[in-house]
Amino acid sequence: MHNTASPHTDEFSALLARLPADLDLDQLAIEHKAIQRGRKIKTGTALLRLALAHGPGGLSLRDAAGWAGMLGLSSLSNPAVKYRLDKAVDFLKAIMERLLAAKSASQGLHWPGRTIRLADGTCISKPGSKGTDWRVHGVFDLGTGGFSNLELTDGKGAETLTRGAPVAGEVRIADRFYGRAKAWHRFLQHSGGKADLIVRMKWNGFHLTSKDGAAFDLIDHLKTLPDDPVAHEIDVRATVSRGVTVPIRLIILRKTPEATQAPRKTLRTQASRKQKTLDPRSLAAAEFLILGTSLPAEGYPAAEVLAAYRLRWQIELAFKRLKSLLHIDKLPARTDLGARSWLYPHLILALLCDDLSQDFLESFPSGPV
Repeated sequence: MHNTASPHTDEFSALLARLPADLDLDQLAIEHKAIQRGRKIKTGTALLRLALAHGPGGLSLRDAAGWAGMLGLSSLSNPAVKYRLDKAVDFLKAIMERLLAAKSASQGLHWPGRTIRLADGTCISKPGSKGTDWRVHGVFDLGTGGFSNLELTDGKGAETLTRGAPVAGEVRIADRFYGRAKAWHRFLQHSGGKADLIVRMKWNGFHLTSKDGAAFDLIDHLKTLPDDPVAHEIDVRATVSRGVTVPIRLIILRKTPEATQAPRKTLRTQASRKQKTLDPRSLAAAEFLILGTSLPAEGYPAAEVLAAYRLRWQIELAFKRLKSLLHIDKLPARTDLGARSWLYPHLILALLCDDLSQDFLESFPSGPV
């Protein structure tokens, strides 16, 4: 069980100062019907503080009720705290969305004039569950060093490139779970052709054709590649729907024998556990890192695309911080509203932590003038 904590009054004022200057918490709470008569919790500020204390602060409903009374926020019973937080779900979601909207686009980090963003998701289970009950989808901006988009769905919410609207000049980087032709096509369409992608690909994730329209067998192509550590590339097209295709520039790098062993072992273990026959083509593909990108070869050489893809670990660390520091994975609630009212404050605090960390990086260390 993680430590319980609640911001000191002065510290909470400093936290509030990090919210967008034009954000009226009282009005937002009224708009989303989180506060209707103001009998117990009278302000949006008090409601946010209660949500943060119960969520990332780690207070149980009983402790939150006692804490609110001692602090003079309100006199509430345990059921009343739950009722208020359940009613606050849309209010908390709106605060998260306003924080995201206030974040500026990053400056080009890897390529001049380009915004590099990483897409990924993390799974959360409710008490006693061994499956995925909730999923947090994120887009992490390398330039600002924080999330530019967060979305909370139930466990059925699929990971897709279209979560988080693209911005002009963006290069979005994602793992193999995002390798779907329809989502790829929609992302490029939504950007008006002003954004690009780098996505790791499964060998069987796309129906591919060569530029002349002939079927393209990726496994057969892999067999023709020399045994060297050089990146090889080829232009193909992926079928989106009948008569609609999207161009893909494949960049393929042979792994070292050591790097090949782990995924092959995982494939064999999974096949054994599911009592299925392992497709030998999966073993063959495990020897390669296969990326698909919409970036042209001119100005974006294969080695740089591969280097950019390796930056994905930064969003994985961001989600790890959500779990190891804010304990977002220690969900105590079983109901839908209870879970949302507990998870959204964690996401709000994560965004505020991103903002605070950037202030720290900008002010420290201070060298001689």
